[in-house]
Amino acid sequence: MKLFGKSKNPATDSAVADQASGDAQGRIDLFLTCIQALFLFLREYTLDISEIDAGRFKEQLEALQAKFRAEEKTKTIAAGFDRQKAAILDHIQKQKAYIGERESEFREIIDLMTAAMTGLDNENRNFYSSIRTQGERFEQITLLDDIKRIKNELVHEVENMRAMVRRKEGQDQKALEALSSQVDGLKKELDEARRTANTDALTGVNNRKALDEYLRSLVERNSITRLPFSLLMMDLDDFKTLNDTYGHTVGDRMLLAFAEKCRASVRSDDFLARYGGEEFTLILPGASLRNAQKKAKHLCKTIAASRYAADDSPNADAVSVTVSIGVSTYRKGDTVQALLERADQCLYKAKSAGKNRAVAENAL
Repeated sequence: MKLFGKSKNPATDSAVADQASGDAQGRIDLFLTCIQALFLFLREYTLDISEIDAGRFKEQLEALQAKFRAEEKTKTIAAGFDRQKAAILDHIQKQKAYIGERESEFREIIDLMTAAMTGLDNENRNFYSSIRTQGERFEQITLLDDIKRIKNELVHEVENMRAMVRRKEGQDQKALEALSSQVDGLKKELDEARRTANTDALTGVNNRKALDEYLRSLVERNSITRLPFSLLMMDLDDFKTLNDTYGHTVGDRMLLAFAEKCRASVRSDDFLARYGGEEFTLILPGASLRNAQKKAKHLCKTIAASRYAADDSPNADAVSVTVSIGVSTYRKGDTVQALLERADQCLYKAKSAGKNRAVAENAL
C-alpha cells in the first residue's frame, strides 16, 4: 500500500511500537524501584521518637508503599498519596520541632557545664594570683641581708606554696569528679532507656517492638542490597500443660532457660526476640534456607536434651520441654507479613507432625 507515493511497512511500525512500549515499561520499573528506595530512605531518616508517634508514621508510610507494590489503579494510588501528603509534612515538622526542643535542652546543659567551667576558671585565676603574690614575696626575701633569715623565710614560703598547690589539686579533683559523675549519669540513663524500650523484661532478649523494627528494616534493605536472610519461628511445645502442672513461676523459668540456650547457640550478629507468650523468633542474616534448617534442627535437639529442676528443693522434679520450629527465607519482593506467614505455616506443620521438630518452607 502506498501513501503519498511512499510504501509503509507494518512490521517496522510494530517493531518501533514494541521498542517504545518496552522503553516505557523499563522507565516505569525504574521509577517504582526508586520510589521503593525513597520510602526506605524516608523511614530510615525518621527518628524513633515515641513522643511524636514515629512508629505510627512508619506504619502509614509502609501502607502507602504497599499501594505502589500492589499495582492498584492510578486513581487509588493518587488518592492515597494525597491523603498522606499532609501527614508526612506534619510529621517532618513535628520531628524538626522535637529536635529543636532537644537542641535547646542540650544548650542548657552546655550552659550549666560552661558555668561550672567558669567557676573553675575563677578558681584558677585566684590560684595564679596567689602564685604571683608568692613570687613577689620571694623577690622581697632576696633583698634581705641575713642569710639565715633568708633561709628561714624561704622554707616558710615554700611550705605555703606546697599547701596552696595541694588545695588547688583537691579543688580540681572534686570539680572533675562532679562533672564526670554528671556525664556518666546522663549516659547511663540514656543507655538504660534505650535498652528497656527494646528488651523483653522476663528473658532479657529483644522484644516484639525491636523485632518488628529490625525485620522491617532488614526486608527494606534486602530489596536494595539483595543480602539473604532466614527466619525461625519457635514455639515451646505443650507450654500450657507445663504451666498448669508446675505453675507460672516454673513456666517463667523455662522461658528464661530457653532464651539462654538459644543465646548460647547463635552467632553474635543473629537476632533473637520474644515474639509473644512462649513464641520466639530468630533471624539469621546471610543464612540460606538449608543452613537455617540445620540450625533449627540443632536447637530442637539441644532443647530436648536439657533438664531443669522445677524448684530449688533437693528432690525437685526434673522438667524438660521441646520446641517446634518453622523456617522461612526471604524471597525477592517479600513483605514482612509474607515472611512471617510462611514461617507460621511451617510451625503449624511441625506441630501437626508430632512436635519437637523443624519444618522448612520447601516442605509446604
